Amino acid sequence: MRQIFPAAAAAPEIGAGQDAVAALAGLYAYPPDPQPWLRANMVTSVDGAGWLDGRTSGLSGAADRLVFSVLRSLADVILVGSGTARDEKYRPVKEAEVWPELREGRPPTPPIAVVTSGPGVDPDGPLLGTAGGSRTIVLTTAAAPDAWRAAVAARADVIVAGQDRVTPAAAMDALAGHGYPRILTEGGPTLLSQITAAGLLHDLCLTYSPVLEGGLAGRILTVGGGPAGGRPLRLAHVLEDHGFLLCRYLQPDS
Repeated sequence: MRQIFPAAAAAPEIGAGQDAVAALAGLYAYPPDPQPWLRANMVTSVDGAGWLDGRTSGLSGAADRLVFSVLRSLADVILVGSGTARDEKYRPVKEAEVWPELREGRPPTPPIAVVTSGPGVDPDGPLLGTAGGSRTIVLTTAAAPDAWRAAVAARADVIVAGQDRVTPAAAMDALAGHGYPRILTEGGPTLLSQITAAGLLHDLCLTYSPVLEGGLAGRILTVGGGPAGGRPLRLAHVLEDHGFLLCRYLQPDS
């Protein structure tokens, strides 16, 4: 892996192991004391597909997976929509999946926080409970069925963050209020569209996979989530590895 933007003649290759983790942690560091900071991590094919054969893993590679683990290690919490959690078979993050040196002073693993306005999470599913990781958080509404909320609360931390809809602003405020200001969202497209439309996205980490998908899959943003409004972004860096381009974009004023 090598940094190709900003260009630096003396920039070393980003190799493997602890040196690579330290270098990536510096490149993707959150600002000190964010209040709060919402980052997205997504992958796309070169023709704009957000997944391949129904899963984002079909677009990933070794460098993308390394950055994925570093971003999870840096985050306080991982925010996902219930559809993505179901389709991508989310589980609590295990200690072996993150870098302990990046979590000093915090719990060993970041919790998964799932957004669902109704009973979109299986109370008996593998995402709930710790299973070697932090207890899952479910962000839901006051209108969700009482019996379902009670069943979920037996195995997860339930936060009511809206009357009949959990907005991105409510989700972000609720997580920051519970001590999770460094928020990493991994989608899906509807949630990311809602976050973008609300003007709440600070940071987009986007991997371009050297694959042509063919136009069957959707994009990383979906029309149903709300218009992005042509929001400009500032390119912070580009890494390259075997044809994969790993980009970090910031809001222009960040």
